[in-house]
Amino acid sequence: MKKVELIYNSSSIIKHPMWQKTIAKLVIAFIVILIIFLTFTPWIQTSKGYGEVLALDPNDRIQNFNSSVTGRIKKWHVQEGDYVKQGDLIVELEDLDPNFINRLEAERDQAFKKLEVTKIAAETANINYKRQKELYEKGLSSRVKYEKAKIDYKKYLSDEASAATKLVTIETKLSRQMTQEIRAPKAGQILKVLQGAGNVIVNDGDVLAVFLPDTNNQAVQIFVPGNDLPLITPGRKVRLQFEGWPAVQISGWPSLAIGTFGGEVKTIDPSSNKDGKVRVLIMPDKDEVYKWPDLRYLRQGTRVYGWILLDEVKLGFEMWRKFNGFPPQIQDSYFDELLNTKSTGKKKKKDKK
Repeated sequence: MKKVELIYNSSSIIKHPMWQKTIAKLVIAFIVILIIFLTFTPWIQTSKGYGEVLALDPNDRIQNFNSSVTGRIKKWHVQEGDYVKQGDLIVELEDLDPNFINRLEAERDQAFKKLEVTKIAAETANINYKRQKELYEKGLSSRVKYEKAKIDYKKYLSDEASAATKLVTIETKLSRQMTQEIRAPKAGQILKVLQGAGNVIVNDGDVLAVFLPDTNNQAVQIFVPGNDLPLITPGRKVRLQFEGWPAVQISGWPSLAIGTFGGEVKTIDPSSNKDGKVRVLIMPDKDEVYKWPDLRYLRQGTRVYGWILLDEVKLGFEMWRKFNGFPPQIQDSYFDELLNTKSTGKKKKKDKK
């Protein structure tokens, strides 16, 4: 009897539409291209931070004009926004008591006369002390007179020191009262005037105005996460976007950035702040073609967005690192240095033993 072999092939019966096959091929091709792209595309690791513009020299940063005495504001010589030169008069103060300075001067004269008298008395007592000492050593005077002359001499020395201290105190107070004119320490601009004139009473140390000195030493401070700290070292290049200046920045391809400015890491704080971020001080990059904006436009306190350029890796690795929250890739030289340090320490311990 002849055997009949039955072949069941349901796939030959079902006909797939052409568009499904096209989409499947496109998806497969996209996945393959994406894998190749992520595997071979270079990517620059960056550490992003936010901060502000400031002056490198602390004397050139925003500062306050404080009242040097307790008194009344007599007259303002500037207004908000005025530009002043070094030595220009900012504000005049006057004491609540108009005769206070005259009384201080009279008190100073009396203290000076008292100091002169105590000096003469101390010199006379010293002469008597030396004479009594010489007579006592020769047996021509009693010990009581010798010790009394010594005590008198020490007493007049103490009076002289007290008189000198009182004179210095009065002169210091008088000097403070005489400095009732506040002048600009250098050229700059008045940002704010916080007190009025006339009957406004101010205390010693009260803020009267806010002053912005002129400076050519601009810098930027940004705060970066501590997770990115291992690769941030002095000399690293930085791309900066200043607030108010339109820019396009592609994090991993700094060469395609538009409207950003170049910087270079100068210093890194050895400790982090309470939020776990580390302050990085950035200076202008001298090799950059486009310099930072002029001082008229780039004021102190302007917000800044910065991208510190780290090492070059593949795009796929960087996406995997970001997804897992790992720190930037550390160079092998860092591990070699670390291992050498540890091994050296072990050798030293063995040598000691």
